[in-house]
Amino acid sequence: MGAPKAALEWHGSTLLRRATGVLARAVDGPVVVVRAPAQPLPPLPDAVELVADPVEGLGPVQGIAVGLAAVADRADAAFVCSTDLPFLHPAYIRRVLGLLDGDAVLPHARGHRQPLAAAYRTTLAPVLARMAEDRQLKLGQLFERCRTHHTDDAELLADPLLRGLDPDLDSVVNVNEPADYRAARERPAPEVTVQRFGALARRGGAVPGSVRAATLAAAAAGVGLELDRHVVAALNGDQITRDPETPLVAGDSVAFLSADAGG
Repeated sequence: MGAPKAALEWHGSTLLRRATGVLARAVDGPVVVVRAPAQPLPPLPDAVELVADPVEGLGPVQGIAVGLAAVADRADAAFVCSTDLPFLHPAYIRRVLGLLDGDAVLPHARGHRQPLAAAYRTTLAPVLARMAEDRQLKLGQLFERCRTHHTDDAELLADPLLRGLDPDLDSVVNVNEPADYRAARERPAPEVTVQRFGALARRGGAVPGSVRAATLAAAAAGVGLELDRHVVAALNGDQITRDPETPLVAGDSVAFLSADAGG
């Protein structure tokens, strides 16, 4: 790629910030980033936990082992993904986790196996750690020795929510090469519904019913607002935030409100 994927720009944010934000929206437990020793990362929310991969060069087997071990005392399962999935949707994450009836869910989506957009029991952490120690570094070896639910496009899209929001399973589109990144970056941002309430509704005239926006800041700009201490947003009617890099996805609804008393 020529540059660290985690820090690649994505509509005013970064690929890593987007991935962690989408994950946080889809799961109840902690969000953990596994990085190489001393690897620099772009800024992340305080709630995101960082753990170091103690041995470089052992690939996803070692990284997943470390990540699963980090949350094993707080979760019995985890969704594992790479940082380069710019179109990852919370509905895909929930669907994959919902299919977990054994040790792992391995999607075969868009013609390829997707071990880095998959679900794993945290009890697999020591299994993966032993594989890393023995230099068995192909994830396929894990799925051969544990109870794996192999799913495909048809089963994934049998979920009407996922089918409506991500019908082409763009959630698993990654950016391995500069051309992939350029093509992904040229796609239009997600279409989201936006409203202004209270004092904000009287500011700046009519508000479009929807805008193209990949982040909360872009949605605010689309209706003539700037996120500051006077403005907060309600995402899909519940999550209250003013973080400009909050990732938005297809189907989202954003309501902007005045944070001032009486607004």
